[in-house]
Amino acid sequence: MSTAAPGPRRPTIAGRLARQLLLISAFWAVLAGVSVWLVVQEEVDELLDETLQASSQVLGQLLRQGSAMPAEIADSDDLSTHFAWQLVSLRGDLLHRSPLAPVKAWKLPPGFSDWVDDGSDGDDWRVHVRAIPTPAGQCWLMVAQTSAERKEVRSRVGLASALSALLVGGLCMLWMTSRARAELAPLAELAGAVANYDPLDTRQLLPEQHRRELAEIRGAVLDLGQRLAQRVANERAFSAHAAHALRTPLAGMDAQLAMALREAPPEARGRLQRTREAADRLRRVVTALLTLFRTGMSLHWQRIDLIELVSLLPLPDGLALDLPEDQDGIDADPDLLAAALLNLIDNAFRHGASRISLALTAQPDGGRLIELRDNGDGVADWQRVDLNDALERQQYEGRMGLGLMMADLVARAHGGDLRLPPMAAGFCVAMRLGPAPD
Repeated sequence: MSTAAPGPRRPTIAGRLARQLLLISAFWAVLAGVSVWLVVQEEVDELLDETLQASSQVLGQLLRQGSAMPAEIADSDDLSTHFAWQLVSLRGDLLHRSPLAPVKAWKLPPGFSDWVDDGSDGDDWRVHVRAIPTPAGQCWLMVAQTSAERKEVRSRVGLASALSALLVGGLCMLWMTSRARAELAPLAELAGAVANYDPLDTRQLLPEQHRRELAEIRGAVLDLGQRLAQRVANERAFSAHAAHALRTPLAGMDAQLAMALREAPPEARGRLQRTREAADRLRRVVTALLTLFRTGMSLHWQRIDLIELVSLLPLPDGLALDLPEDQDGIDADPDLLAAALLNLIDNAFRHGASRISLALTAQPDGGRLIELRDNGDGVADWQRVDLNDALERQQYEGRMGLGLMMADLVARAHGGDLRLPPMAAGFCVAMRLGPAPD
């Protein structure tokens, strides 16, 4: 059975689904990373605020003990470069401070507040304010952390958490893609088997499927193939019977026309001759169709003498055929090759050819190239290009006649194809046949 010319490679279902899963997984991984980032930012802020509050409680307990301390602690006594504190009287006077604390008292309400530097200090602060009793009276204890440090902590923790989420998402994505490919592998195998399935070849069967949904697809394809094979068999049987039924009366018609041509007056012989030529062409077409449908494209490979095969063809009167002198034979189905050559020769004769030259060339793969060049009318270059495109795509209907279509089908059945090379004058058909199977 002939196969269509291979088109551009299309992505498989498994490939498309894997890419979709990849995009979906990447989207959700990024979304999870952003969500984790935002949540971690909030949680880290709360944790740092709680740390400030705990530090304020510890420091307030120490200050309530009433030990004397200078207004400013020495730099060597400060253990942190990111924390600071101030002890401010209720009137707003700075009583004590750590070295990093601004020299101006913070004036903020109780609780947590953000202090933006006014140019005198150089740092922005997150400050916790609480009232504590001291020997000097009620005071405000203010414990603070630099905003830059808090931002750095949030960024580090958030980035680590987001990267962890992305890593987990990426691993899940790879696992899902692998599982999807594994689950779709039987479907890809079934698709490949269906692509090579020939319902007209009774020896071919699709592989058994263990999954219920794939078994249903397999059953539907086999059922469709059986119906198609039955329909093709019926059409072939009808065509063969019709061609056989037509061949006998056509032969009788030719004999009657030959007798009428001898007995007719000179002025009627031209019309009778044209009628006989048309009947003879119809007989050759019927013979080719009968040969084609009798074989059903099932090849019977034989070693053929091409010159002997062509000499047995019923050629039109007045057509000269130049055959190659030396040829070592060709492997092909003689009936199908004869039907193809008969139609190509008839095509050339009908388009004004009086001489056809046949050439046979060996191919690197072991096949053969048969070229038929004639001195007929030929076709325009754009028509030749259009015919080659139709032959490549096997889009015969409305674009070519029976001869080229039949020759292309025969060539494809032999593992080759049909092409129309350019010619300066006349017409050329190149029929490539593949090598015989081992």
